[in-house]
Amino acid sequence: MSTKLRLALTFLLPLVALGILVAFLLTRGHTLLGSPVPPVEKLTITRALFRPQVIEVRVLNNGPIPASVAQVTVNEALWDFSITPNPTMPRLGQAVISIPYPWVAGEPHNIAIITATGLKFQKQVEIAAPAPSPSPGAFGLFALLGVYVGVIPVFLGLLWFPFLKRLGDQWLDFFMSLTAGLLIFLGLDALKEAFEVSGRIPDLFQGVAIIAAGTAGSFLLLIAISQKLSKRLPSGSAGFLLAYMISIGIGLHNLGEGLAIGAAYVLGEVALGAFLVIGFTIHNTTEGLAIVSPLAQSKPPLRHFLWLGLIAGAPTILGSWIGGFTYSDPASVLFLSIGAGAIFQVVREVIRYRARGAPVLQALGTPVNFSGLLCGFLLMYVTSLFVAA
Repeated sequence: MSTKLRLALTFLLPLVALGILVAFLLTRGHTLLGSPVPPVEKLTITRALFRPQVIEVRVLNNGPIPASVAQVTVNEALWDFSITPNPTMPRLGQAVISIPYPWVAGEPHNIAIITATGLKFQKQVEIAAPAPSPSPGAFGLFALLGVYVGVIPVFLGLLWFPFLKRLGDQWLDFFMSLTAGLLIFLGLDALKEAFEVSGRIPDLFQGVAIIAAGTAGSFLLLIAISQKLSKRLPSGSAGFLLAYMISIGIGLHNLGEGLAIGAAYVLGEVALGAFLVIGFTIHNTTEGLAIVSPLAQSKPPLRHFLWLGLIAGAPTILGSWIGGFTYSDPASVLFLSIGAGAIFQVVREVIRYRARGAPVLQALGTPVNFSGLLCGFLLMYVTSLFVAA
């Protein structure tokens, strides 16, 4: 027997044994417990879309056994419905329920599904709002939303570059530490939103695992990208690299933020009012300040500011499209956690950049750096109060 064949057999042996055990448990495993307890059905209403005179409900069977939809109620009243592809959903199966119903925009609606065994699963929609359909007008609306809350504020923040150019080294240390404080707040805020959304998704999807994978994955990926680019770029370009890394991190964060905003707008939880635009403009303008801080001691061509602003702000548009047309709670958790991991990696780069080879805690412990870090965090906290979302 050849060495390669032995290696293959030793690899396959545990898999074959595992397969035999799984097959036994699926076919005869219930006899091990004597009198089996019947498993409980579990359905989750993943989304409710309000179309003209119709409520479209999307359902996932995340229970251990097939489940059949027998009745549907809206605001505690039984209602006719049609379901595709089949009233009986296998485990992990999905179905779309269409309910002809004269819903009223702006009013709450309680939607409940009753299975053939009598179990009831419901979803409370606080404010009914028309679901957008893909069209040039709808794409334009969400693009405008992304421009207002993501692109314009970032470019406004870039206008602080001439001010930073005139500062001395001590004040530059302060603003770089302020940048770290801004980013720490963004990362923690993204994680908070990710955990909030993960509480709404079925246990089957393991929301906490998605957060861990997304955060760690983006953190490690950006470390690899940063190390690879730093070897290729000429000496003296560390500020440029850091500015682009900050822009990428903020862009990934804004992708998740745009997704959440687009979904909230569809669900009627946010209005395109002047106060919302003002709030996000104030809050996200600080992101532009974070991007240009590493460039204060250089003379970048104008095109770099254009690219930095687009990398950081444009993902908000993409996120608002995804959230508005194809929102998914698991995808939202993933995007938010990816943004958080990217932000934390950028914080690491910012702190290392200003430490200049000194121990990180020693660098942050100076009065200037500590006060900048604290001011950055507080600045983001205060400006977040203006965001009425």
